[in-house]
Amino acid sequence: MAGVELFSHPALLTRYRAGLCSAAALALLLIAVLTYVPPLLLAYRSHGFWLKQSAYREQPTVRFRYEVLFVATLGPGPGSLLAWSTRVGWSRDGVGDGLAGPASRRLTREEDKNQDGKMDQLHFKLELPLQPTEHVVGVQLILLFSYHLYRMSTFVMQSMAFLQFFSPVPGSQLFMNGDLKLNQRQLLHHCGLDTRYNVSVVNGTSPFASDYDLTNIIAAYWDRNVTTVFSDPNPVWMTGRATDAPFIINATIRYPVEVILYQPGFWEMMKFAWIQYVSILLIFLWVFGRIKMFVFQNQVLTTIPIAPVLPVSPVLTYKQHQS
Repeated sequence: MAGVELFSHPALLTRYRAGLCSAAALALLLIAVLTYVPPLLLAYRSHGFWLKQSAYREQPTVRFRYEVLFVATLGPGPGSLLAWSTRVGWSRDGVGDGLAGPASRRLTREEDKNQDGKMDQLHFKLELPLQPTEHVVGVQLILLFSYHLYRMSTFVMQSMAFLQFFSPVPGSQLFMNGDLKLNQRQLLHHCGLDTRYNVSVVNGTSPFASDYDLTNIIAAYWDRNVTTVFSDPNPVWMTGRATDAPFIINATIRYPVEVILYQPGFWEMMKFAWIQYVSILLIFLWVFGRIKMFVFQNQVLTTIPIAPVLPVSPVLTYKQHQS
């Protein structure tokens, strides 16, 4: 029984045959296992084989919702709170004991500096009229935004920027200049629609006063896995307010390009895993290819070598016939 062909190589010009249950066949199977399995184990154990997270850059589409909650701390002395909001419901028991209503003046302007169709920054100004005996020593301000991402998954969220500053010296103006930064405690999806946080930061329909308390609003907001924060505010506190002048807040909030972290999909993980596996596999293929040549060429294991049949030249055949 001639068996089956186990090995051949163009450099040897010889084919080697043996039975399927022969030692040569088992050795060839062992070599194949040692060639393809260890590279997979090495790539996996060296960490980073499966791509668990990836990142990309995108400028979010951010729009100001024209919803504001403002609380001023008055002093010096024991102090009291003066609240103003775009919704009357927000100025309930939990927010403050006073309401600065229609007399307050608010100016907002969003700007697209590079003309790419996405807003780049918000200029916000609030003028709060005060009595001659009232002095502002602290400010807390919530601005609400719509925040969208589109490049990978479509992520839609209602978010906020929280600004606050306190000083022992009564002020006349507060200037702030910072970025609305994305804060992730969870990876986003690589595809699909994500609207889990597309709900108002402040529940304006709630009948409970606790839902309008700043502490509860911020605590509920930070329970989210994806939020926005007003970072690097660089506050400038101005003093010396005239008795008939309002207290003024000037804030510039920029919408920067973000680095978005997301969970890669199956094909993206396979692309990176395949590169790592093949880079190690090529070394093993070269090493065990030389081992197989040595084993079969030197008959370390018993096989039936079959030499190639060389074609007969017609010219030589004709000369032999003539002779």
